[in-house]
Amino acid sequence: QVQLVESGGGLVQGGGSLRLSCAASGRTFSSYTMGWFRQAPGKEREFVAAIRRSGGSTRYADSVKGRFTISRDNAKNTVYLQMNSLKPEDTGVYYCAAGNYFSNGGSDYSSWGQGTQVTVSS
Repeated sequence: QVQLVESGGGLVQGGGSLRLSCAASGRTFSSYTMGWFRQAPGKEREFVAAIRRSGGSTRYADSVKGRFTISRDNAKNTVYLQMNSLKPEDTGVYYCAAGNYFSNGGSDYSSWGQGTQVTVSS
């Protein structure tokens, strides 16, 4: 398994931007599909974005398409989530995850970070 640590969360006004980072330990980072998920208070965890091992393909939840961009730097063992045009409904704890399948299902990811809080004010 790979160890994951997220950073970059915080409080931002609606319409603003944040960039989340997720640093991975180990030498096998490039062998994993990476995903971002989020969980709002009182709600179930939901898929946000995923990126293939090589970074050649990405997928997004409809709610963030056109506003969020997932990317990765395999040389730095890091995956990013650039979030623009943030809305209050984007508020939640954001988790990065590593898995073996290019999937939007949380059960397909075997390693998870501790999460970083994102709060968007109206």
